[in-house]
Amino acid sequence: MPKRSSKKRPADPNLLAASIVQEATGTKRAMEPLRQKNPAAVALGHLGGLKGGPARAKRLSAIKKKQIAKKAAKVRWDKSRT
Repeated sequence: MPKRSSKKRPADPNLLAASIVQEATGTKRAMEPLRQKNPAAVALGHLGGLKGGPARAKRLSAIKKKQIAKKAAKVRWDKSRT
């Protein structure tokens, strides 16, 4: 299923036409201003991401790591053939 935009456009045809013209000409910003990310939350998520991979690798057995690597290689090779 295609991804849909979360922007809601006006139901009134006149308002819809006006918003399309404004977006196309750049005279007004889009319907919703872009939300800024919270820098503290970004930093916290980054720290968790840095810890996650090595912690998971340490926990896995050598056999399981080998299985994961083989599966990833197979997927890469299958993509390159098509």
